[in-house]
Amino acid sequence: MVSRNTFAVLGGAAVLAVTLTACAPADEEGTPAASGSASASSAACAPGALDTMTPGKLTIGTDNPAYEPWFSDNKPANGKGFESAVAYQVAERLGYPAPNVVWTQVTFNNAIAPGPKTFDFDINQFSVTPERRKAVDFSSPYYLVRQTVITTKGSKIAGAKTLAELKGAKLGAQVGTTSYQAITDLIKPDAKPQVFNNNDDAKKALENKQVDGIVVDLPTAFYMTAAELDDGVIVGQLPQVGVPEQFGLVLDLGSKLTPCVSAAVDQLRQDGTLAVLEKTWLAGSGGAPELS
Repeated sequence: MVSRNTFAVLGGAAVLAVTLTACAPADEEGTPAASGSASASSAACAPGALDTMTPGKLTIGTDNPAYEPWFSDNKPANGKGFESAVAYQVAERLGYPAPNVVWTQVTFNNAIAPGPKTFDFDINQFSVTPERRKAVDFSSPYYLVRQTVITTKGSKIAGAKTLAELKGAKLGAQVGTTSYQAITDLIKPDAKPQVFNNNDDAKKALENKQVDGIVVDLPTAFYMTAAELDDGVIVGQLPQVGVPEQFGLVLDLGSKLTPCVSAAVDQLRQDGTLAVLEKTWLAGSGGAPELS
């Protein structure tokens, strides 16, 4: 396991020395290219001189509360947590050091709704989907996702090993998420899944036994069961169907920044920075059983 201090070393000149190059977002096998313009020119992506909401500043949005392990202590600006660290690395590659980054609070649903945005990009575990691409742009993906069912010790689904054993369960997830879609499309329970405004509400419903289990992404599952739930249990990961689910940064539809932001994410993937950040902040995200 890589310690959190590893990034302090890699966050110096060795990692940040790579400047933004004039290139198209890299298309990896099974990785959809970013929305928006196909390439980023050196002129359009001049470090620190992008056409941002506030000249000389980069405005980044996320929800409140901002959950572990994606953020730490509900403080996106502290640079701790996987998504906070990713956001600052993207900003650095674009020519905006930490003092020139401004955070703004945006709810999950508002961020992916059609219409003008109050941010340059938003980072909040947004899965890239064809439906969402109609309303917003996505950057190149920065994380591959698995959806996971969690419960508490003694629950009737605590020992479940197959999707069939979850059919009779009362399940729930945050509204508008791929976690909720995973319930309806993969588990297909007999009872309609419950919808919650956020993961905190879903967790409380689980604690109060209003539901038998909830579905969240794998890193959140590990954090909730280890640090937030008494007797929390990971039931298992849901099957991966088709193209792997991926998180991308959200931008305004047709944003001129999309190619530049995607090029920055591609650099972080290619030089190994994303892998280091995953090990640093999401190191516990392995070893969950697979549901068949």
